[in-house]
Amino acid sequence: MKATPSGLLGDLETLGFLFEALCERDLRIYAESFGANLYHYQDYSGHEIDAVIELADGQWCAFEIKLGANQIDAAAANLLKMKKQMSEDPKGKPPAVLCVLCGMASAAYQRPDGVFVVPITALKN
Repeated sequence: MKATPSGLLGDLETLGFLFEALCERDLRIYAESFGANLYHYQDYSGHEIDAVIELADGQWCAFEIKLGANQIDAAAANLLKMKKQMSEDPKGKPPAVLCVLCGMASAAYQRPDGVFVVPITALKN
């Protein structure tokens, strides 16, 4: 790729894709450590969720992955919209947990709307 730190900082879109791949790798490692699976979700309407962890009992968690903290509100809104759509579908099963995994958040917290915001640095041990 011939990517350099200055080049990636000048191309935040590419850096964001690399960050998303890094987060998915970490999520997969953690999920597999307790018998869960990691997926990506996209429906026929073009709606998507960056990462989905499905537990052995069928419950699942939805993750939006964002590099910048300025993207948290939009990511949370997407998760809430997807949960609402799935809750309204008679065959749908909404996610048990909604989480925005972020590169620039300083601490993990739960928003008033119930969405968790977790910095990638919290995924350790």
